[in-house]
Amino acid sequence: MPIFKAGFSGHAVKFSPFFETRLVVASAQNFGIIGNGRIQVIDIDPATGSIVELCAFDTADGVYDCAWSEAHESLLVSAVADGHVKLWDTALPPNSNPVCSFKEHGREVHSADWNPVRRDSFLTSSWDDTIKLWAVDRPASIRTFREHTYCVYTAAWSPRHADVFASASGDCTVRVWDVREPTSKLTLSAHDLEILSCDWNKYDQCCLATASIDKSIGIWDIRNTRMPMNRLEGHSFAVRKIKFSPHRPNVLVSCSYDMTVCMWDYQAEDSLLARYDHHTEFVGGIDMSVLVEGMLASTGWDELVYVWQHGTDPRA
Repeated sequence: MPIFKAGFSGHAVKFSPFFETRLVVASAQNFGIIGNGRIQVIDIDPATGSIVELCAFDTADGVYDCAWSEAHESLLVSAVADGHVKLWDTALPPNSNPVCSFKEHGREVHSADWNPVRRDSFLTSSWDDTIKLWAVDRPASIRTFREHTYCVYTAAWSPRHADVFASASGDCTVRVWDVREPTSKLTLSAHDLEILSCDWNKYDQCCLATASIDKSIGIWDIRNTRMPMNRLEGHSFAVRKIKFSPHRPNVLVSCSYDMTVCMWDYQAEDSLLARYDHHTEFVGGIDMSVLVEGMLASTGWDELVYVWQHGTDPRA
């Protein structure tokens, strides 16, 4: 399967919900500590099997995350380290982009997630301890959520409910929110150390996964949070991101600062299904294709993007 050299350290990679072979990569110079950032839209050439760059947009600071629009095939949002949230239209030339740029967060924007149900809205989360709700036709954010007491690393929409999302924070909690309510609905002390990522099961509206710098992944039923349904342990450093499979209800993937990508079945006795060690630096981004079952993508601080089918060698 193909490999792509991004040129900057990779922080996020996302499959397009419209095109089987198209992805977007968020990256940053100097590992995101200082320097510029870049958004690259790439595609797998069916004739050669290689990855080609369709377009690229540079930013004044590193890009930590990105998300495709669920309504418009050419629109995407990026989370930038200088506090900006930028909307890009890949159908327009670089000099017409970004189509919108918002500066409301007070610190680095760390995540972006597009609402898969109400497809005109998206979330961003920031090191300023807040989450913001946006709509593509509004000149400013709709609402700011402020209950976390430390960096909010991830905000993730429920795949079933248009108004529900979860947030993962360095304050060691995950909160579940309904945008129609004035405060969060649930606070979950999911780990003893900072929580870097969370994601919802696509088949079970009450199942939520959390990932922490304690090297573990927690699987939770939000109706009963006294203890996790399972605790997945196998990474040797902090777990950076997790993503539930869109095709198999018990399966999720994770990437870690231990330079590996793991696939898990959280209901199996031997939960670890596969470990991929193709990266030579921290792995910053992982995704699973909605359109092609078993297709994965990862990116890391080694500046590489891998796309492969589960069960094959990403380096082959």
